[in-house]
Amino acid sequence: MKILVLNGPNLNLLGTREPEIYGYETLADIETEMKGVFPDVDIEFRQTNSEADLITWIGETRGRFDGIIINPAALTHTSLGLYDALKAVSDAVPAVEVHLSNTHTREEIRHKSLTAGACIGQLMGFRGFGYTLALRALVHRLQS
Repeated sequence: MKILVLNGPNLNLLGTREPEIYGYETLADIETEMKGVFPDVDIEFRQTNSEADLITWIGETRGRFDGIIINPAALTHTSLGLYDALKAVSDAVPAVEVHLSNTHTREEIRHKSLTAGACIGQLMGFRGFGYTLALRALVHRLQS
């Protein structure tokens, strides 16, 4: 099983960016945790600050990946393009959306996700552990 984990804008700053909201874990810490919990799953981790990169990577998943875990970061609330890309591959490559913080407890602009409707599920508020939970849920769904 091969899973693509996509991370959007500013997530390269994890560990130092607003740790009271996002915690002190880095993306490398989260990747190490996921691979340790799921050693039999081939996990490919990517991060970009570019919406276009995310859209391109999603479009290339069919036939190459079994599922996607995506943290679109701020693009969650603004990107119809990401929604369309996820929806375009959803029949073959299901996605789970993950967020480090509970966006419903933050500013109102963060309460609506444009991308969640193209995903089979959404996890938020568990900081880095949410990625592991998302992977557990996605693996379960793919094996059912």
